[in-house]
Amino acid sequence: MRLNNRARIAAAERDTSVSALVKTSFEQLGSQETETERLKRQEREIRSRIVNFSAASWLSRDEVHRRSS
Repeated sequence: MRLNNRARIAAAERDTSVSALVKTSFEQLGSQETETERLKRQEREIRSRIVNFSAASWLSRDEVHRRSS
């Protein structure tokens, strides 16, 4: 069955037009959180839970890259 026929059937089952069905689909698509947005939100949430972090006691760059002689 072709896409336009399936769209007409789906619209009829919902007692609406194909145009209204497409509009509703686009509105739902636009309101959904993208993967990038979800990851950014998740990162913000995780970072907000990190407290009392300090890198001051870590090794310096020179110490990290020091080679054994």
